[in-house]
Amino acid sequence: MSSRRTRIEVAPLGIAVAAALVAGAMATLLLPGLPPWPVWVACLALGLLLGWRGGLVRVVGAGLVGMAVAGLHATLVLALQLPLALERTDVPLSGRVVGLPDHEDARSRFLFRVDRDAAVPEPLRGRLLRLAWYDGWGGEASERHAIEAGTRWTFTARVRAPRGLRNPGWFDGEKSAFAGRLSAIGYVRDGEAFVRTADGRGIDAWRARVAGRIEAMVPGASSRYVRALALGDTRGLDERDWEALRATGLTHLIAISGFHVGLVAGFFALLAAGVWRLWPPLGRWLPRPQAAAVVAFAGALFYAAVAGWELPTVRTVLMIGVAMAARLGRRPLDVGGALGLAAIAVVLVDPLSLLTAGFWLSFAGVAWLVWCLPDAREVGLVGGFLRAQWVATLGLLPLTVVLFGQASLAGPLANLVAIPWWSLVVVPLALIGTGLEAAHTGWGDPAWRLAAWCFDLSWSLFGRLADSPLALWWLPESRWFALPLAVTAAVWCLLPRGLPGKPLALLLWLPLLWPDRQLPGEGEAELVMLDVGQGLSVLVRTRTHAVLYDMGPAVPDGYDAGERVVVPALHALGVRRLDAMVVSHADLDHAGGFPALQRRFPGVPVFAPEHAGLEGALPCLAGDAWQIDGVAFEFLHPAAHFPDFRNDASCVLRVAGAHGAALLTGDIGAVVERELARAHPQGVRAEVVVAAHHGSGSSSDPVFVAATGAAHALVSAGYGNRFQHPQPAVVVRWEGAGARVHGTAAGGAVRVRLGNEGVQVTGRRETHPRIWDAARRRVAAASGAPD
Repeated sequence: MSSRRTRIEVAPLGIAVAAALVAGAMATLLLPGLPPWPVWVACLALGLLLGWRGGLVRVVGAGLVGMAVAGLHATLVLALQLPLALERTDVPLSGRVVGLPDHEDARSRFLFRVDRDAAVPEPLRGRLLRLAWYDGWGGEASERHAIEAGTRWTFTARVRAPRGLRNPGWFDGEKSAFAGRLSAIGYVRDGEAFVRTADGRGIDAWRARVAGRIEAMVPGASSRYVRALALGDTRGLDERDWEALRATGLTHLIAISGFHVGLVAGFFALLAAGVWRLWPPLGRWLPRPQAAAVVAFAGALFYAAVAGWELPTVRTVLMIGVAMAARLGRRPLDVGGALGLAAIAVVLVDPLSLLTAGFWLSFAGVAWLVWCLPDAREVGLVGGFLRAQWVATLGLLPLTVVLFGQASLAGPLANLVAIPWWSLVVVPLALIGTGLEAAHTGWGDPAWRLAAWCFDLSWSLFGRLADSPLALWWLPESRWFALPLAVTAAVWCLLPRGLPGKPLALLLWLPLLWPDRQLPGEGEAELVMLDVGQGLSVLVRTRTHAVLYDMGPAVPDGYDAGERVVVPALHALGVRRLDAMVVSHADLDHAGGFPALQRRFPGVPVFAPEHAGLEGALPCLAGDAWQIDGVAFEFLHPAAHFPDFRNDASCVLRVAGAHGAALLTGDIGAVVERELARAHPQGVRAEVVVAAHHGSGSSSDPVFVAATGAAHALVSAGYGNRFQHPQPAVVVRWEGAGARVHGTAAGGAVRVRLGNEGVQVTGRRETHPRIWDAARRRVAAASGAPD
């Protein structure tokens, strides 16, 4: 009697292979560093060999191929980034503006594709850059508004490799630049010669003209939303608009999505079918079903170009292309199969897209809906819609929390209204307007106005939902295992009725929705010095309280670290309320983010120097002290009636727990430091000191440094800042006194725990290493060591 092993066959381009390919690519992108490129070549060869053999090993082979493709792409993208030798140099550039430039009050931002010109430095030829053009000093007139989509320019720019801030939270600027294949970022040197060598042309120039027409012809604030729906142009949406959309869970509907492309493709398919019916001889050349598929794909391809090739549109175009190929080949293909083939195509063409939220939301959303479709057919149209809404809400919740650190409690209700109304009325009207405008200038105006009117009918409801305090639920960062557990819980909850143990699935949500915030114990304290660039912001936490010292820099009508960095980081750290805010002094690099924090955390007591000019602030006077959770807070400076010496009048705060003390010094100078060391010899003793004035040469006096006896000195300074902070002499001074120097420029946000295990100091880049980490690659390049 003989036995024969059953061979399990796996489709070469099926769902299992697609999932393995995606998993392999993502595994590579999560590595802390990249091995040399020959390793990826060997991995690719082995993966192809296993895939050729078939069976279950084909899945393993697909995973290896995914790892290799992502590794080779990542290696190439990092190799094309600006070399260290050209860092912060002025270079001549010629090229074309890509996409739609964003003109703000004081600057313009745009993507720039550099020509392959001999006059351009070789490492930048053919590369994609992200540039800014600022207004001149003192309100001088600038030519920056002449930057238009598709125009060609010659100018001089100061460039550097992509570099971002690293903080707790979901946003990572370096990851975004890496996924976007940016070789450098920089700004135009307005004082140098610049020439516009050609007017705008191409699809981007047409998009810009249509966007301008919508803005001019559609009255009211809803004009910017119509632009987003018709063209994917979200430049008109400000931070408050995005807050409202996030609070109501409608972000996925406001910009061009796969659904928009599907509508366009369906319209073109119906149009082609009608033409073929009216002229039957065309069927001899190409049968009507195949003709409808080809025309639908062509329409989808064109509209994806109009929308700027956003990932959701590309994914839908790929799915339509797969369906077209199956129709032409007369092969049956279901939605799940099309989704798998689209995922394979995206990973093979652009594996770095796995780093974007759009990839996961697009594919996961369709996958969840495909899973619920059979049941939807049984319960009817309304029941199917409600079930699809429930499945999408529950199924995408884990991804939404991990990708954005938030969940919209009002989202399910808002989507019940928005999905049918916007998708079936507002969006088609906006798309009809775009199509009519493509046929003849001015024809799209009535459709766009009607779309705006219909949009306004529903937006009042969504505005009220967004203003509700329960609309948005911010969640702290969770551990790596929280996402797979939550996905498992979602699958378990959505399985057929009668399956036992569903209440137990709720427990699997806990690591994601209620993660351990690792709060200090009684008598312990934690400091988080956020990476805000050239500025300062330090969060001090005890067991049940939180105090914020400074709020980071802000530029009027420009970048606001309080809004962009501090608030998201506080949410990621699980800070739901602040018990006090301390503004060390009124300089914008310390107090610039204060209005944003005051808006997000109203009613919080504020301490500041007497002459800071902050309405309602209490003076931070030497000797004022309080104690919470076994941790003592005391102001050491300034004394009452201290003159308005700006930096030297900074609030100096001492935080002392049972296991150590920390000293926050603002921007005080050497004179004040020496006086503090003389007047408060025990008060300045601390294990951790935030070096004054970002490590400036006018601070960190040797007498003061010695008096602190610090084991750790923290420096908050922007990378490559023009002040050269921290000064090398200051670093040497602290290190000579026995302190380790930790800086945000190199390590990102610095986290300090004064606990029963001693003083523990870690940097964000150290605890969360990434292959796109600019700081580590810069050190490796400078030392000649491999990354």
